[in-house]
Amino acid sequence: MFLREMGIVPGGEADRSSASGHASLTNLSPHLARRGFLGGSGVFVLGLTLAGCNSYVEPEVDADAFDLGDPGASPLTEVKGGDATPSLWIAIEEDGTVKITCHRSEMGQQVWTSMAQIVADELEADWDKVAIVQAEGHERYGDQNTDGSRSVRYNFHRLRTAGAAMRQMLTQAAALFWEVDASQCTAEAGLIRNTDSGETLSYGNLAELAAKLPVPAEDAVTLKEPEEWRFIGKEVPSLTIPKITRGEGEFGIDVDVPDMVYAVIARPPQVFGRVGSVDETAALAVPGVLQTVRLPDPSPPALFQPMGGVAVIAKDTWAAIQGRNALKLGWRDGPNAAYDSDAFGEALRATSRREGTVRRSRGDVDAGLGAAAKTITAEYYAPHLTQSPMEPPSGTARWTDDRLECWGCVQDPQETRNALSEALGIDKEKITVTPTWLGGAFGRKSKPDFMIEAALLAKEVGKPVKVTWTREDDVRHGFYHAVSAQRMEAGLDESGNCTSYLHRTTFPSISSTFANGVTSPSAGELGLGATDVPFAIPNLRVESGEARGHVRTGWLRSVCNVFHAFAVQSFAGELAHAAGKDQKDYLLELIGPDRIIDPASEGAEYGNYGGSSEEYPIETARLKAVVNKAADMAGWGRQLPDRHGLGIAVHRSFLAYVATVVEVEVSPEGDLAIPGVWVALDAGTVINPRHVRAQMEGGTLYGLSNALYGEITAKNGAIVQDNFPSWRLMKMAEAPRAFEVEIIRSNKPPAGVGEPGTPPAAPALANAIFAATGTRLRTLPLIGARGSRLPLSSETNADTQIA
Repeated sequence: MFLREMGIVPGGEADRSSASGHASLTNLSPHLARRGFLGGSGVFVLGLTLAGCNSYVEPEVDADAFDLGDPGASPLTEVKGGDATPSLWIAIEEDGTVKITCHRSEMGQQVWTSMAQIVADELEADWDKVAIVQAEGHERYGDQNTDGSRSVRYNFHRLRTAGAAMRQMLTQAAALFWEVDASQCTAEAGLIRNTDSGETLSYGNLAELAAKLPVPAEDAVTLKEPEEWRFIGKEVPSLTIPKITRGEGEFGIDVDVPDMVYAVIARPPQVFGRVGSVDETAALAVPGVLQTVRLPDPSPPALFQPMGGVAVIAKDTWAAIQGRNALKLGWRDGPNAAYDSDAFGEALRATSRREGTVRRSRGDVDAGLGAAAKTITAEYYAPHLTQSPMEPPSGTARWTDDRLECWGCVQDPQETRNALSEALGIDKEKITVTPTWLGGAFGRKSKPDFMIEAALLAKEVGKPVKVTWTREDDVRHGFYHAVSAQRMEAGLDESGNCTSYLHRTTFPSISSTFANGVTSPSAGELGLGATDVPFAIPNLRVESGEARGHVRTGWLRSVCNVFHAFAVQSFAGELAHAAGKDQKDYLLELIGPDRIIDPASEGAEYGNYGGSSEEYPIETARLKAVVNKAADMAGWGRQLPDRHGLGIAVHRSFLAYVATVVEVEVSPEGDLAIPGVWVALDAGTVINPRHVRAQMEGGTLYGLSNALYGEITAKNGAIVQDNFPSWRLMKMAEAPRAFEVEIIRSNKPPAGVGEPGTPPAAPALANAIFAATGTRLRTLPLIGARGSRLPLSSETNADTQIA
């Protein structure tokens, strides 16, 4: 029974996938080797192989010849990060193939490769024999939410422990076979070597015997020293890119199960709007359209509920789209029908000019401002954004009696399973959720509303259903990044030193998506760049304002760090100009001496991205180091051509430190070019430098694109934008001509890398534009979807007051 629950024997996940006829998904599911045995509290998938060469024939290890008794329960179920029982993560097949289970979703960030590097290194596996198995959503794996830049930092220790424990068990098995002490045996690239005789035994040959041994306790597991690492910290080639180039990878849109039908959905234009009338006559006349289905109307709070509407079911996606176009629908307004994002933005600005709730305080800001030789006030605004991953959401569902199987591009299969259970009223143990690869996500696919749609429709239709979101669906019916207004005030003394600092931030909270009546930002949101500000200013206060949500607000790459970093780091540039000092030098002055910052000591409720303050303190020395490194990379202080400018910004997010320098060239008419970008990163221990550099490049480009063009607006409660003509992205010709990333070597614990590259991009760009033109831009986007040039009129400086 337990083997079936693990999904690796007939009746489990692999067998269900095979029996379904969904051949392409079987590669995502574990398979049982010729023999399987219980080991600890999990299942070892271990087999037998024969290896040989011209001079040595490896003897077969007969595990049945060893009567070792019950190995007992695994003592590694509660190590740091969760369960490190080797059988949960590692399966060794007859031919020596090492299958490593990845419980996080692969969406281009190379989590398959990095997780495999961690396990394979401590296991001493042969990399050429490593394969990845995608885990289904299940509690046995612990947290499976692939967002928040947490996959490596949450699992580094336990995956190392699992690999090292397995290596020791294989070593012990070899020692038993050779009748020698284990100290006489060493693991080398998938083999155990007898150091006295020179004989070797392969992992596949030893696996069955190793499965009979007790799992070692954590204090008996010897982890490698960093200098012994073969894969960790190395530029190991991707496990996914070759599959993608050969067309072997499977994304949500690729899922195909027998007897499947296709659906697209006409959703209400407003959140909590409803269907008023439906005329389906023309839709049903479209060739290939089978029927229409009315989806249930959601009720507040939004949670992960589908938005309702009318689904068109067809023989193929194109017919479903044409059928939807032919529907004649009347919509009933909901409670957000009056929402106008422009008016709302003005209301946010007005709120930021009033006293808010104090969230962190040091000294006496009001007295400091009153005594200042010069005061500077500036306001910053950032609009709604949408994640716009390359692959829009897609989910497939199939019912078999009272059991539900789902496949799709989800960031959190475990939460998807929970949401399906609640929405459909069935036991989650009857639900299987298998993630496909994700063609990007950026937070959107952590909300499984599209999977619930597929499950509801499959139940109604009585056949497997694939729901496809078009780009228009994705842009108009998403979970949007919050709009924000921020007001900054500072006082300078006669020497230009900043003596007082006030930051007011106002935006609708993500919490409003999950609970009614929420108007205040959470402490977690404020800890993303506001209450953790690292400046050594004697008088400092951070306040928050009230704002109500009118759209589904959700996570987007770097979340509130995006607009907080834009305001804080742009304002730092403004203070440098007001003080008559170099931008980079003044930023270092604001950060101040080397020290550890504790926002909680000044009244902030600070979560530190889920990391302990002992393991992941806020260290200003590391912050200043990346500033200096990025400045050196960019040749800070060099003579620039006319109308060129350099801008710098630094930000700590997801426990990583990133500094970005941007060089711009701006014509008198406002035409913008970006000759170069330089990024310095300190993310502690880095698993794969090549992939981390790619994340910094992608995150920075994401930030630059949104800073220049990203804007979602609403009129009458409905989103105005619909596709890339109105939701614009940076084009290849507009991207930086040169891009350099330097990773600072560190033995600190691993930090996040997927998101930290994004926050410094916008303020570095704005600071560079100011350096080139003397025009300070404080409203995002800097250009907008309909524009082509920067607005360089004098009015753009109106939001700054210097007294």
